[in-house]
Amino acid sequence: MSKKTYLAIGAHIGDMDLTAGPLLAKASLAGHRTCFLALTPGERGHPKLSPHEYKKQKIKEGKTFAERLGSEFKVLDHSDGFLESDQKTQLEVADIIRDMKPDVVIAHWNDSIHSDHRHASTIAEQARFYAGLPMKHDLPRHGVKRFVYAENWEDQENFAARSYVEIPDEAFTLWHESIQVHAFARGETYGFMYIDYYSGLMRSKGCLAGVKRACAFADKEAPGLEKL
Repeated sequence: MSKKTYLAIGAHIGDMDLTAGPLLAKASLAGHRTCFLALTPGERGHPKLSPHEYKKQKIKEGKTFAERLGSEFKVLDHSDGFLESDQKTQLEVADIIRDMKPDVVIAHWNDSIHSDHRHASTIAEQARFYAGLPMKHDLPRHGVKRFVYAENWEDQENFAARSYVEIPDEAFTLWHESIQVHAFARGETYGFMYIDYYSGLMRSKGCLAGVKRACAFADKEAPGLEKL
């Protein structure tokens, strides 16, 4: 089996840990290279801690989660709540794509109630485009073979699943134990029980896919999708 590289691009630390985390846990257990890239730390997401304090906590949590999955972790220093889809940021992410050469990129669906998520989706799409262009650059061009969108409760408008990826027990257990490091996922910031929600979502999508658990992904490119 040829090894693949998976790159999950989220607006904040924790976004892709919840939505793409089970897929990357499965891929990591199979020996593939996996990486979580957050465009902002998500430092303004705590009702009591200052952005400075929560930034340090979020980065620690993101690193720990990725380490437990056997994944790489990257975070850019853009501002939570103020993420813009400008060309500079798109090219910044394109350089990461050129360097990592991912086979699969997972991004936010662009119809979201959160502006950072919408902009993160566009950044990922344009970064993929720029990474594939011949340019005067130290890094060679790279064409991403598979580009999909994770299912996120904040990104549900017009989201339509085009593929389901089975999440076996071992991968689910690894994800479920690892995601506990995130305070927000445990419901300790604004009370939303993210872990319960996404655990239940995997069960419901598994029912549709005819398996115990599954993650759903949208795709704008092809109606017939191979396994991720």
